[in-house]
Amino acid sequence: MKLLNVEFVTSAAAGGNTAGIPHDGVAQIAFAGRSNVGKSSLLNALCRRAIARTSAAPGKTRLANVYRVTAEGGPGGPGHWSVYFVDLPGYGYARGGSDAAKELALVAQGYLSSPGTRAVMHLVDSRHPGLESDLQAAAWFDSFGAARHVVATKVDKLTRAERTRNLRELDRIFGTAALPVSAERGEGLDELWRVIASLARARENPDTARR
Repeated sequence: MKLLNVEFVTSAAAGGNTAGIPHDGVAQIAFAGRSNVGKSSLLNALCRRAIARTSAAPGKTRLANVYRVTAEGGPGGPGHWSVYFVDLPGYGYARGGSDAAKELALVAQGYLSSPGTRAVMHLVDSRHPGLESDLQAAAWFDSFGAARHVVATKVDKLTRAERTRNLRELDRIFGTAALPVSAERGEGLDELWRVIASLARARENPDTARR
């Protein structure tokens, strides 16, 4: 698979106004997770450039930022395809207290409840399986009917034994195998791109995807 272009499209601001979110039939994949899960670092590693700002202050960002990604190849054969990456605000921590947390929820809810096919890459810290905020978020994402994929970040911080144990625990907790990734070392990014390409191509060619 070859990454051709990544461009910023729009931001959905606090208050849940998603009027600028595209509705052109192209697949949309939201990236969501706790504020310190490494979401910005993963997006930057996937896109091979600094599209998402990383911050030492968790919970500072209150925008859902949308990027259009164009690539070619991958699952489904040759040819160009596109997908929107939607960088949702982090949950579990918000600068400014409960009011800020409510604003973050409005942004995510406004996006997930808007019309169109949605998929969510639910990022969880592989070092801390079973956090209550992650469990609550999973149930919340599922309530919108979005296809949820669990991505276990920071696996480079684990020993081999810890990795085996924690990934097994994540599988048990969320009922699906978590994809282990490391933004720092690039581990798991190719497999994550294969999942993304499959989702994007299934959206473009639903008849083919059902075969």
